[in-house]
Amino acid sequence: MRVELDELLFARGTFTLRGSGTFDEGVHLVSGPVGSGKSTLALLIAGLLRPTGGAVRRHGISSVQVLLQFPEYHITSSTVAGEAASWGLDPDEVLARADLVGRADDDPFRLSRGELKRLTLCCAIMQDPDLLMLDEPFSSLDCTAKQRTCRMIEGRREGITIIFSHESAVLPRVDAIWEMENGTLTGLGGVPHAIPRWRHAPPYLAYALNEGARPENIRLQDAREALCRIRD
Repeated sequence: MRVELDELLFARGTFTLRGSGTFDEGVHLVSGPVGSGKSTLALLIAGLLRPTGGAVRRHGISSVQVLLQFPEYHITSSTVAGEAASWGLDPDEVLARADLVGRADDDPFRLSRGELKRLTLCCAIMQDPDLLMLDEPFSSLDCTAKQRTCRMIEGRREGITIIFSHESAVLPRVDAIWEMENGTLTGLGGVPHAIPRWRHAPPYLAYALNEGARPENIRLQDAREALCRIRD
């Protein structure tokens, strides 16, 4: 499975997005500031926007899921259990993993933004598509929920996962890093070799690199372990 961006071009008004590269199987992080074009890229890869030029080519992919930043956009049922079932999933399992046990009969729109985000994240990840795209999956979540989401992402054994995020505190292990800046997508390559070139690296990673450490991945735990190695 892979997704190829072939001289991808998208223009709307004064905004222009450009990018080329290949997303192979594994977890990819597309980082960059708000407004840099991450969400637009997700919609282009999902086929929900049509490129102005170039192409998005998907190979060996039979199922695609894109989870938008705002969970309200995904709700189609009048109850939490009904929403889980609408994804073709076992409601009891979804509610347990989303920490929403006892809320099966609640109206999804009566949940807090964080609770609703947990629900849609669990549904999207548990559906286990070949290509899973998560737009700002950590927004509206507390630290515990972010960590739980990271574990679920890391638990995907097959397929392509692309995270579009400016998160700088809690991140999962990834296989490759990309940067989006002013509409231009740049592939930094595989981890760990891409980490020193990552301009949008979280502060804890930047600190570790400045101290001469070489983290094996991008989690806080990886930065701590790398610092311990150079200080032993």
